[in-house]
Amino acid sequence: MVDLAKELGFVTGDALCYINGRRYDLPPGRAEVTLLTFLREKGLTGTKLGCGEGGCGACTVMVSHWEGGGIEHRAVNACLCPLYAVDGMHVVTVEGIGNVRDGLHPVQRALSSGHGSQCGFCTPGFVMSMYALLRAKTEAPPTEEEMEDALGGNLCRCTGYRPILDAFRDFCSADPKAYTEEAIAASKGLVYGAANGHANGHANGNASGHANGHANGDGKVAVCPSTGMPCDCKAAGNGCGGGGACDGGGACGKGGCGGGGKAKAAAVAAAGKPTVEPIFPAALKRRTPCALHMPGAVASWWRPTTLDQALALRAAYPDSRLVGGNTEVGIEMKFKHMRYPVLITPTLVPEMNQITVTPTHIEVGSAVTLTRMADAFKGVIALRPAHETATLRAVVGQLRWFAGPQIRNVSALGGNIVTGSPISDLNPLWMASRTEFVAVSADGGERTVPANQFFLGYRQVDLKEGELLLRVRVPFTRRHEYVREFKQSPRREDDIAIVNAGMRVQLAPAASGQGWEVAEAEFAFGGVAAKALMAPAAAAALLGRPWTQATLAAALEALKTDVVIADNAPGGRPEYRRALTASFLFKFFASTSLMLEAETAPGSEAVEDAAAAAGGGLGGSDAVPAFAADLPAAERDAGVGYERPPARGVQFFAKPTDPDAIVGQPERHLAADLQVTGEATYVDDIKHTSDLLYAALVPSSRPHARLLRVDAEQALGMPGVQGFFSAKDVPGSNVIGPTFKDEEVFASEFVTAVGQPIGLVVADTEANARAAARAVMVEYEDLPAAMSCEEAIEQQAFHSYYHGKVFTKGDVESCLSAECDHVLEGEFKVGGQEHFYLETNASTVIPQENDEFLCVSSTQAVAKHHKELANVLGVPAHKIVSKTKRLGGGFGGKETRAIWLHVAIAVPAYHLRRPVKIMLDRDEDMQMTGQRHAFLAKYKVGFSRDGMVKAVDMRLFSAAGNSMDLSGPVMDRAILHSDNCYTVPHMRLVGKLCKTNQSSNTAYRGFGGPQGLIFAEMWMERVARTVGRPVHELKALQLQGDGWVTVAGQTMEECRIKTCWDAVYAKSDFDARFASIGAWNKEHRWRKRGLAIVPTKFGISFTALFMNQAGALVHVYLDGTVLVTHGGVEMGQGLHTKMCQVVAQALKVPLASVFISETSTNTVPNASPTAASASSDMYGAALLHACEQLNARLAPFRQAQPSATFKEVVNAAYFQRVDLCAHGFYKTPDITGESGNRPFNYYTYGCAVSEVELDVLTGDFQLLRTDIAMDVGNPINPAIDIGQVEGAFVQGMGWTCLEELQWGDKQHPWVRPGHLFTKGPGTYKIPSVNDIPIDFRVELLSNVPNSRAIHSSKAIGEPPFFLGSSVFFALKEACYAAREDAGLGAAWFRLDAPATPERLRMACGDKLAGVAADFRAKISC
Repeated sequence: MVDLAKELGFVTGDALCYINGRRYDLPPGRAEVTLLTFLREKGLTGTKLGCGEGGCGACTVMVSHWEGGGIEHRAVNACLCPLYAVDGMHVVTVEGIGNVRDGLHPVQRALSSGHGSQCGFCTPGFVMSMYALLRAKTEAPPTEEEMEDALGGNLCRCTGYRPILDAFRDFCSADPKAYTEEAIAASKGLVYGAANGHANGHANGNASGHANGHANGDGKVAVCPSTGMPCDCKAAGNGCGGGGACDGGGACGKGGCGGGGKAKAAAVAAAGKPTVEPIFPAALKRRTPCALHMPGAVASWWRPTTLDQALALRAAYPDSRLVGGNTEVGIEMKFKHMRYPVLITPTLVPEMNQITVTPTHIEVGSAVTLTRMADAFKGVIALRPAHETATLRAVVGQLRWFAGPQIRNVSALGGNIVTGSPISDLNPLWMASRTEFVAVSADGGERTVPANQFFLGYRQVDLKEGELLLRVRVPFTRRHEYVREFKQSPRREDDIAIVNAGMRVQLAPAASGQGWEVAEAEFAFGGVAAKALMAPAAAAALLGRPWTQATLAAALEALKTDVVIADNAPGGRPEYRRALTASFLFKFFASTSLMLEAETAPGSEAVEDAAAAAGGGLGGSDAVPAFAADLPAAERDAGVGYERPPARGVQFFAKPTDPDAIVGQPERHLAADLQVTGEATYVDDIKHTSDLLYAALVPSSRPHARLLRVDAEQALGMPGVQGFFSAKDVPGSNVIGPTFKDEEVFASEFVTAVGQPIGLVVADTEANARAAARAVMVEYEDLPAAMSCEEAIEQQAFHSYYHGKVFTKGDVESCLSAECDHVLEGEFKVGGQEHFYLETNASTVIPQENDEFLCVSSTQAVAKHHKELANVLGVPAHKIVSKTKRLGGGFGGKETRAIWLHVAIAVPAYHLRRPVKIMLDRDEDMQMTGQRHAFLAKYKVGFSRDGMVKAVDMRLFSAAGNSMDLSGPVMDRAILHSDNCYTVPHMRLVGKLCKTNQSSNTAYRGFGGPQGLIFAEMWMERVARTVGRPVHELKALQLQGDGWVTVAGQTMEECRIKTCWDAVYAKSDFDARFASIGAWNKEHRWRKRGLAIVPTKFGISFTALFMNQAGALVHVYLDGTVLVTHGGVEMGQGLHTKMCQVVAQALKVPLASVFISETSTNTVPNASPTAASASSDMYGAALLHACEQLNARLAPFRQAQPSATFKEVVNAAYFQRVDLCAHGFYKTPDITGESGNRPFNYYTYGCAVSEVELDVLTGDFQLLRTDIAMDVGNPINPAIDIGQVEGAFVQGMGWTCLEELQWGDKQHPWVRPGHLFTKGPGTYKIPSVNDIPIDFRVELLSNVPNSRAIHSSKAIGEPPFFLGSSVFFALKEACYAAREDAGLGAAWFRLDAPATPERLRMACGDKLAGVAADFRAKISC
């Protein structure tokens, strides 16, 4: 190898890069290592590992290189970027642009002050994506569309994205038209005035500003059209909204308000300390890139600088892999554990990086990145006639939805082609557009292959041994030649296609002189077979025939012979995939017809050119006959492309009447600055001693089996391995469980789920530990498994600890039989949901002296960890400290399902007396730690002829998983919320826990409540359809109020359901929009809109009575500062910030004087988990109790020194030997738990109205607008509460509309039995920045104090979640409109959740769908 390197002129072992301005020599022998690993090894832990597959953006950094006399900046995913790929480059991480001590960068400052971070784990990635965009856009500020596109590769699970967009909008150029009265998202151009009519109402039209707009004389707040900030120019009679002119930047003429995006950004920057950005190192400008060779034991890295070198390497190593963005090879090496000894990167081969434009075509080198190709195509599109660039426009359009920008910035065109993926977004376009591929070899020279002949089979292409793909030749299109791109995926942004297509047609005037006919046609589809394939029969059906619907019908029929998808085809969804191919062809016909019609209209370019060629006059026009699209007026919408304006939001809340109040102020998250700079420390960021060991699990690969043999001999002999540990090594008890002891730390005889731990390996590095864990041999005897509720019901497999609990009210049997005009029965299903916290589960156990253990974990329940650690290790609880500082998201998933992981690594720590650490990869976390329970409901509902519901009899079944975990109380809460907000006098509710062979499902935001709530909405909607009344009318007539007694026997008090309903109903202008949507739907056949209103009530308290207690400690120091400790965990919900506000106000000290460090069992023991939305109530009350004690002790000294500062008072008390530490305690009064008639302390109420637009032909949809009204009492921190409302809503929308878990069950036979197929961002899709409401309005009701919680506030974390289902029901309304047009009438139909594009498309019932009207897509439930 060394001889070859010398022979070819390679330099061996001379790689370097700069990171944040500092030089780093890259170590040899690490070609398989990513940039992320190297950064974190060097202590740059602000760059996070969120997924390891480039799908979440948490690892985003900026990489810069010198090229063509200038600096190129781009955002990249460090988790995929090979270490040696940054040789000669400058890497900038979040630490490099600003920090808390020295000052924040303006981007960091904007996000921090704009409430744009919650848990903070994703925040550095967002910062770096925006920073890289600004560095790349040197000529002008980015547009808002460019900003949203730049963030498309970043995921956030907490915020709902709106505050992030608002914060970064400051740096964008403003389009004044986008800030029209309606787009500002305020009623008639002005934000709502004093909320609920109170003069202290305030609105925040752009969350990047802390200051909230003050009401004008009419009680309303004007908003500047440039900055989006509150402005009083209207009152002054000029500027925005006042009739005065705006300046050129779109800002109002008044100096204090505008100045455009740059002025706003400057103002934001001025708020913090100045920072010095790392400049591009001069040494790298002078450095000439060389042919680089970095040999290694696992892989060798080659970077040729000439084509001859590349071809010689390819000839010498025919099995080598070419690496551009590493988006394929990197995934295979990490997740499929494939070995590639030779890696070649062609990034410096000139011939493979050239883009050449000729008069007839454009040639693109195979190593050109997708971003660079798109930019080049955009440039050509701007310069050449439109009819020549149809293919280029289609490619650019497809790339907009191809992965995220971080992927496009590094992915090479050739890699996308040569991998031969059957779902490649671009290959069908190349195939249909007459594109050619040019291959080259050392001995054979160049060879041209038509793209439509290049793909031979599954990931097989027409490249001979020793050949490389050199370049791609894309011909310009001719006049009346049309090329279009199509793609449908589970989520529009950054997602893999279900089906995609490239289509081309050449139309020409018919020889008869009548109309137009098809001269050429080519259609290619991806996602329908083992390779991208052509549709020759469909094309042949068109040739020589007129461009009419009759011809299209023949092509659609022929298409059925081209695209044949077996019912059991890998990937599933066969019916949907077939429907999409037909829908795409129809869309192509429609869009092409509209384009030809426009091009042949009098005065069009084509007509004028033809006239000029014929010498002018009418005779020239005759050469291009006019074309009339064969489309009814209502069907022309099928040809309209996707458009989405930038998202907007406004928020409304009341400020406290006391100007000195700290409670009630919209303070930002106290850790926000640490989060935006990457300085916030999470478990995996903690620095450890050099004797740290890394653990890797040996998980079960079977859903249910007997263990026959576990052999770790080979693993124990591998490098760095320190031991293998299993059930026999547990020093204490191997049996654990949060509610019942029905789990094992390590499986001893049976495994009952894929992913269940059998043992673990510890080694000196994570890589060594994982390699050894894979080497452990396990033999099984398979046993029958149940993978769904239905399978468990068939097998009568239920958890015996939960005995079919029954809740009753009234006399259901009598009512159903004698009092109801109608009785309906049926089933509903709702799927599970992955938590997808950005920080996966991580734990560290550190042995100390005398069998003491310090245990740090990303958990919501430090006390539960503490208890089980003592149990498993067999040591007293007082020798164990369990703690956490913050979580990168939790949502319930880190309450109990992190315990087994923590206690597992405690076993080797105990035996080896060395620290042990583990952090799960994303795929492991999703497979092993459980999700939201899928539910099946079997119901009877009885009602009168006018739709008043009288009785509900419902049995609920949940997929509990292989252990009880928290499934019992989850079911209890589901049952207790199964009436939602409606007055049903007779109810019988029964719950059963299905014992399925999956990792135990667990707590998730709402804790079963949303499942019960959605079933109530489903049967209410069915009742309305049955009696023929709008569902919103029936709901309004049956809303609960004070005095109503729930199914649990609780009497409603301070019930504000109707208040929320009335507020959002009026401010959303529901009636007018409902009528308008009806009219709109009559005029549009293939795009339908829907509007829905959904209320919610959510009970606040743990249903287990004993858990409703809280402890806290408050320490006052002699400098006047205060240290607070309580049992709650900060996981992004702002708990610590609220608690500091409570303490600061109680002690009358500045907020900056109060600090919370961590949550630990050695300061507050026996703490209940941070869950049930009750933490602010309980810990706030406990802290207030402690502060009251301190105030009582300090009162004499304050009285003696009325003008003294707090510090002086504290010191006076200290010298009088007064205790300056107080312990507070609180237990929620007057509640009974789930077994009594007051299970909840109170309810939090809300109501949402959502409007959607559905693409009937694909199931794709847009969320046009959402209005929310929430009763949160008098909020402790309205900004944090709004963040919880928005984030919960978007998460709830994801649950009901986007996120689908697909298990290896009977519904999905193509998935390995028991395995979770959707276990990463590549297959499991949470909402992205592109999915949030375009118009997002949130109001916190004012003057609605809650008499049962601290400072009259209410809990907020979980209650808004269910409001996301308003999108589901709006989409169903759109489906009803489509079904009516399809001739199916207005009858009710069943739609299970989530309402994915597949379910929506197939529910529309038109002929193109090709299925029966009652078809239902498969679901894991």
